[in-house]
Formats: sequence, C-alpha cells, structure tokens
Amino acid sequence: MTAPLLTAPPLLPGLTAPLLLPPLMAPLRVLIVEDLATDAKLVVQELRRTGRPVEFERVDTPEAMRAALARRDWDVVTSDWAMPKFTAPAALAILKESGLDLPFIIVSGTIGEETAVEAMRAGAYDYVLKDKLGRLTPAIDREVREAKERSAHRQSDRALRESEARFLKLSESGVIGIVTGDIHGNIIDANETYLRMVGYSRQELLQGAVRWADLTPPEFHHLGVRSVEQLQAKGTALPWETETFRKDGSRVPVLVGVAMLEHPNTIAFIVDLTERKQAEAGQKRAEDALRKSEEQLRQAQKMEAVGRLAGGVAHDFNNVLSVILSYADFILGDLKPSDPLRSDVEEIRKAATRAAGLTRQLMMFSRQQVVEPKVIDLHEVLTTMDKMLQRILGEDVELVSLPPKSFGRVKADPSHIEQVILNLVVNARDAMPTGGKLTIETGNVILDDSYALGHLPTKTGPYVMLAVTDTGTGMDRETQKRIFEPFFTTKDIGRGTGLGLSTVFGIVQQSGGNIWVYSEPGKGTTFKVYLPRIDAEIDVLRPLNAPATLRGTETILLVEDEEQVRVIALNILRRQGYQVISAQNAGEALLICERHPGRIDLLLTDVVMPQMSGPELAKRLGKSRPGMKVLCMSGYTDDSIVRHGVLETGVAFVQKPITPALLSRKVREVIDGDDLPVKIQAPPH
Repeated sequence: MTAPLLTAPPLLPGLTAPLLLPPLMAPLRVLIVEDLATDAKLVVQELRRTGRPVEFERVDTPEAMRAALARRDWDVVTSDWAMPKFTAPAALAILKESGLDLPFIIVSGTIGEETAVEAMRAGAYDYVLKDKLGRLTPAIDREVREAKERSAHRQSDRALRESEARFLKLSESGVIGIVTGDIHGNIIDANETYLRMVGYSRQELLQGAVRWADLTPPEFHHLGVRSVEQLQAKGTALPWETETFRKDGSRVPVLVGVAMLEHPNTIAFIVDLTERKQAEAGQKRAEDALRKSEEQLRQAQKMEAVGRLAGGVAHDFNNVLSVILSYADFILGDLKPSDPLRSDVEEIRKAATRAAGLTRQLMMFSRQQVVEPKVIDLHEVLTTMDKMLQRILGEDVELVSLPPKSFGRVKADPSHIEQVILNLVVNARDAMPTGGKLTIETGNVILDDSYALGHLPTKTGPYVMLAVTDTGTGMDRETQKRIFEPFFTTKDIGRGTGLGLSTVFGIVQQSGGNIWVYSEPGKGTTFKVYLPRIDAEIDVLRPLNAPATLRGTETILLVEDEEQVRVIALNILRRQGYQVISAQNAGEALLICERHPGRIDLLLTDVVMPQMSGPELAKRLGKSRPGMKVLCMSGYTDDSIVRHGVLETGVAFVQKPITPALLSRKVREVIDGDDLPVKIQAPPH
C-alpha cells in the first residue's frame, strides 16, 4: 500500500491556519517505509514541529519502494523494523541496490539494542524508538547534512578525476608543452612535447641540464622577470611571446602562459609558434609581393599613358616640323651666302632640328619609333664604343669593362643599343661630379619565376644582361620611382632635358627587354638592362651607297591626310623633277589608280590615316599595279599597323619630320633598288 504524496503546509497544535514559512526554506523529502498510516502521520507531525515543510510518501512493499525511488529524488528514508509484507533489512537492501546514497533511519517500537547494532552494521545510519520521536528530527538533520557533504565530496572527486584526465590528454596531445618548475627558473618536470620542442631527453631533464633561464635568449630575459613579478603579485602572468633555445643552438618562437602552484612552484604552458610564424611570414611575403606588383602595375600603366601622350604629341609635332624644316631648306637654297636673312633662317632651322631631336626621343620612350633590328653581340658593341665612352667620362672617372664568360646575342636596333649605353654612361658621369669609378658588365643570365614575380612584367627565360654601375651620389626610393618618366630630372635647370633615361626605357621595352635600377643615397647606382637572348648568326651591317643623283622623272602617287605636309612633300618631289599625283586619303588614291592610264612607279604614303592605313592601301593597290614600289612615312607608328614598331620585312620607311634632302634621298633609294616590289600583308582589324 502506498500513501499519496503530501505537500500541504504543517498545522501546529492549537492553530487553525497554515503556518507562514520563510520563502527560501526547502521542503524535506521523506520516503516512509511503514505499514501503519497512523505511525507515518506521527513521524510527519514530529518533523513538521520545527516549521519546516515536509514532502513524504508511505510505502509498505518492495515494489512500491522501488517505484518511489525511481520516481523522484529523496533526502532520507525511514523504515519500521518489521511489517507484515516488508522488513527494514529488506528495505535497506533495496536502497543499496538502487545505488543511491540516502540516509536510512530505522523508526520502530519493537527493535532491541542488539538488533539495532546489527542494523547499523548492515548500513543503517541510525535508529529511533517510536516512543522517543523527539530524537528523529536532529538525527535526520545530521544525516542529511552529512549526505550532502558526501555528495559534494564525490562531485569534487569526480571533477578532479575528470580534470586530471583532461590534463593527461592535453599533456599527451603533442600540441602544448607543459612544464612544472619554480619562480627561480628551475624546471622540475616537463611533458614529452616540451622536451621535443627544446631537443632534450628526459634523462637530461632529471639531471638538471634543462633550466628555464638558460634556454631564454638574453634579449627576452626582461619578459621572464616581468612574469615573475606578476606571479608573485597575482598568481598568474599574462601570456607572452618569446623565443627559447634548442639544444643545438637554434631558436623556437613560443607563446608562454604561467600560473602559481604552491609557492614557489609554478606550471607553464608553452605553444610552439613556428608554423604560425612561418604562415605569417608567408602571408607578409605574399602581401608585399602583391603590393609591389600593384605598384609596378600602376607604374607601368602610368608609363604607358605618358607614352601614348608623348607619341601623340610627337606625331603632330613632326608634321609641323616637316613644314618648318622643308621651307627653311627651300629658303636657304634660294638665298645667296651673303644675304643678311640667311643667318636668321639658319637659326630657325637649328631650332627646328633640335625640336626634331626631342620628338625622336619622345618616340623612343613611347616605343613608336620604327626600328631595324639586327642580331648583334652586346659586348662587341661595347668594345667599339670604348674610346668614345672614355672621352665622355673624362680623366677623373675610371672606366672598368668586365668581359663576359660567354657571349650572348640579342636582336635589336644597333643604333638604339648604342643610344642606351651612351645615355646610361652620361647619366653615371653626371652622378660623379668629383670623379669615381664606372663599371660596365655584360653576361648571360636566366631569369626565373621568383625574379619575374618581383619584377613585373618580366618574362622568364634566357637574357643578356648589361649592367652599368657608378660610385656616385645615388638616389632615394622616391626618385627611383620617377627616374624613367619623360622630362623628370634631378639636374639643375638648363643641364638636361629629362629624356635620357626615358629614352633608354622606351628602347629597352621596344626590344622586348626590361630595365631595373638599384640605388641608395651615397652608395652609387646600378642600372641592369635585360634583353632576350637568341641563338642566331650575327647580322653583317652593310653600308648604304648614296644615290648618284636625287633627281628623277618617275611618276609618284603621294597620299597624305595632313594638307601642309602633303603640299611640302609635293613641292620637294616636283623640284626634283618627279611627276606627282597627290591624294588626301586612301579612297581618293584608289580612284586615282583606277583612272590613271599610265605607270605609277612609287606609292609614297603616310602610315596612319583615317579609314584605311598606308600599308593596307599598298596591299589593295598591289593587286592592280604589281610593279609599283612602296615608301611609307610617318611621325607616329601604331601597334595595330606596325607590330612592335617594326614594319613588315622589306617595307621602306622614312621617319618624319621630313626634309627635302631626306625625302629626296629615300625616294631615289627605293626607286633605284634592285628588290622586287614588296608584298605587304595588312594587319588584321
């Protein structure tokens, strides 16, 4: 039989209303093993006498007791000694069987002293006679308190065991080094992870060969001193990054955290930061490389934009200079040597010639100069220039030329390569106003991926290097960033145009190479030029024979969209006796060729024109007039027409600004040439 669970507030004798209880007093949960409901009621009344709320359930069979123990938590179990269907020893056995640590108190009116002692030995906590229930409340309070203490102790033991298990796993994980020692720098014990970290054996540790202070590099000792101060003040030290020596003398970056144990002992946790540091270094290298490549890209874009601007200016300026120079030559040809106007016209021509030189340098920088590449030996070019370079440098600069171990060949315009060498030497001379040493070196090199990555847009492969090193004033980083910009100069006003190094840059770029500068203020400068190395026979440079006469009677078709240039070219050619038919665009030239019944010996055409380029016009006319020769002229070359600044093989070209002598000689050379008419392949649109 099981009595219902009662939770009503207690009624003390003489009271008709429930007693008001402190709100925080927890009820006492009692499982009563008793066959008599009246006896159970007496027990509950006794427990409620102190004002404490009581929750109870009465059971009198084994099954009912098991069900009650499983149903809810209890603070204490009281049991009569003997009942018709149950006994206290049987109830105690069921409690032990459940594994619950609950106080078990016998409340009986028939138990003798010897029987009670036996029950206590069996596991009962106490016994109270029914006629002395006043002892029940103190006995229950005591046993409940001790049960709670035992429970707390068990929880503490369990937490300690779990903590020790976790610590053991941490120690054996191979991730964190764990060291016990003292604040004096002695190491008492360490796990295998730490020993592997520093390269010592456990035997060496036990022999005292491993001391914290000895493993710390001198520059990090102050961090150890600070950690000891924090340990003594707070019991813990803030984690800090440091380095520790290995047995072989190498260093390991580590993160250290320390806490006090029982004074003066400490425990330290050490994490190896090698992989993290390597990752950080790798990330920094990647970020630096990205930043550098972005700077190089911006610089390349800026140089490209400036180059396009310079090329456009040079194109328009060359057309103007063609008119000025040609008319100046016409006037000079008509004036007598004693004419007072002659000197004025000569000054006009000098100024125009100087302006033509500037535009030529601008076109070199913008890679819009038509070149005639040849296979040359770079060291051989230097050798032929040696005496000239000595004169340029003067007696106070020592010139040292280092011969290469192997001779590499490049394909470039010989005159342009000479210009590169000359400009670099002049720049070096100006950087050594009080004298110094200039070293020129050539050699074969292989540029690999790592170099190309740091020097965009360099391509990997074999190159011939030209290095020019001086012992002059050097340059800072800001100057180096702008050194190849046109018109940028560090020289005094009037001492330079600022086009020397920009010309070098343009020539090297147009030759498929790259140039880099290495300099520090006060430590001199090195320019390194890399030109693609090729495996081919050296081209033999043959001198051109001047034509016997500049005059002629052939028919020339002149096509030029700029009216002033077209008029001046027409006058030059007619003064030499040629029959000239002029057209202002390609469409007009096509109509003229269709309608002209006679022979046309030469097509003289501008390269860049609206609607149709000069080479494309020549291709169209070549079908109907296969015997016609072609001469192109321009003050500007476009990559869509002239691939990399080089016209298709065999196409004659004259660079603007034109003069009467230049144009007359070139026209005569082309007409008198023994070569067959050139077949021109127009570039794809």
